[in-house]
Amino acid sequence: MTLKICVAQLNYVVGDMAGNAQKIIACATQAYEDGARLVLTPELSLCGYAAEDLFLRPSFIKACDDALKTVSTALSGLKGLHVVVGHPSGGDVRTRSVSVQRRFNMASVVCEGLVVAAYAKRELPNYQVFDERRYFVAGDQPCVFDVAGTKVGLLICEDAWFEAPAADAKAAGAELLAVINASPFHVGKGDEREQTMRGRVQATGLPLIYAHLVGGQDEVVFEGRSFALNANATLAARAPSFEEASFVVNVTRGDVVSQGKRAVTDQATRVSAQSCISLHLSGDVAQDGSLEADLWHALVLGVRDYIRKNGFPGVLLGLSGGIDSALVLAIAVDALGAERVRTVMMPSPYTAEISWVDARDMAQRMGVRYDEVSIVPEFEAFLGSLKADFEGTQLDTTEENIQARIRGTLLMALSNKFGAIVLTTGNKSEMATGYCTLYGDMAGGFAVIKDVAKTLVFKLARWRNAHDPYGTGAEPIPERIITRPPSAELRPDQTDQDSLPPYEVLDEIVSRFMENDQSSEDIVAAGFERAEVEKVTRLIRINEYKRRQSPVGIRVTHRSFGKDWRYPITNQFRA
Repeated sequence: MTLKICVAQLNYVVGDMAGNAQKIIACATQAYEDGARLVLTPELSLCGYAAEDLFLRPSFIKACDDALKTVSTALSGLKGLHVVVGHPSGGDVRTRSVSVQRRFNMASVVCEGLVVAAYAKRELPNYQVFDERRYFVAGDQPCVFDVAGTKVGLLICEDAWFEAPAADAKAAGAELLAVINASPFHVGKGDEREQTMRGRVQATGLPLIYAHLVGGQDEVVFEGRSFALNANATLAARAPSFEEASFVVNVTRGDVVSQGKRAVTDQATRVSAQSCISLHLSGDVAQDGSLEADLWHALVLGVRDYIRKNGFPGVLLGLSGGIDSALVLAIAVDALGAERVRTVMMPSPYTAEISWVDARDMAQRMGVRYDEVSIVPEFEAFLGSLKADFEGTQLDTTEENIQARIRGTLLMALSNKFGAIVLTTGNKSEMATGYCTLYGDMAGGFAVIKDVAKTLVFKLARWRNAHDPYGTGAEPIPERIITRPPSAELRPDQTDQDSLPPYEVLDEIVSRFMENDQSSEDIVAAGFERAEVEKVTRLIRINEYKRRQSPVGIRVTHRSFGKDWRYPITNQFRA
């Protein structure tokens, strides 16, 4: 006998309980018609992940309770169908003197109009982007329920990264572990999840299904990539990454005697060997992508969902003829289509002729609207207004920043007039070192490559030119844009390396210091010049005030400048 399980790897929207409920109902109904008798939805699927301080509002929890009833009622006529739904539950319990938080991160099992089992998440993550202890209290009981004779042990995300919850589920009779998840993407996280779950399978001897979320939510992206492991920890099935899927896993029961792995045929022997009953899982296996492919799809999904879920009609960006804006343009077109993307070239007195040529070429290749608005008149007007105050001073970054701020003002004016959101084009290397201008190139609504180091910017450009995953045309980024020395073009003959170490060195120091918490001495000991280490770490420290005022951007590393990085601006500590 085969049990068919469907994972509703869908793109849910935070706060859209009615819409999320209908997605679950539609998926579950179709899965039932296709023969599935168990449907797994991801963690907090009813309300979307993560709802943050919305969890603190009683009306939000009430709306989730109502949505759960809607799902249960709508599926009540589907005999034998079990649907696992993730949702928050509970509220504040008032005692004589204090209000006690009793909200749980829950999973309810609905069947024929009833909640037949429920589980409260036990391990609440409180690191990186996670803040669950702010909102929830931990459960302390296992949950095992029966579907067509198969005992399913239910876990929620972080529970499966610890031994006790899975072990307790097995002790309660589970034959199969079902883990529902909302685990944000970063480079390498997919392999890390599969490897960790293999350890859980090896520890319990139970097969496992990992049901994961897909979609973008503010700064995080969930890549899907749900999967199933057999009891021997081999991969049985894997859903595609970065797309919605009704991911099907077939569970076949087979009886096995552990001694010698002989098939059990005698009924008496079968009864005595119940502990050796095995479940075999099978399904389609989607292929892994490369690092660059995963990054590209994550950035595209992050842009698409931020624009779609927030209702923006389109995007606009300053197109400089440089690599960063070229990369952001290519991502935006892949995410939204050329008709929803507008570019503006804003030349200054220092803009090179080849920048004009390359920007026009790039826009033409991508098929987007392209406008040129010179900032020379505005720049001269600013200098004229400030002439008396600046008399006797030398040209410096002040005049450079005026140019960037004129551009930011023009882009924001177009955004205000026509409703399109401005995409900023700064990368992680710039955000780390403050090589960016407040209210200038940092002005905008969404920072697409905020967590992408400059060296990776070049790799992604090369990858996109070699691939055409969305059918937009070959080699969207002109070769000269990739090979030219990067420059802000805010003064004559300027290049980034005038004031920064080579990007190969800079990015490695940033990675070691910011992402992996290595000390300056450790970085020097690894072979980096002390002067360069001290320069970069100082720049990271003194530019915190800029980063606090930067737009939200897509997180693609295990530590981004966002919720992962919480350093005080006013800070005299020196390591």
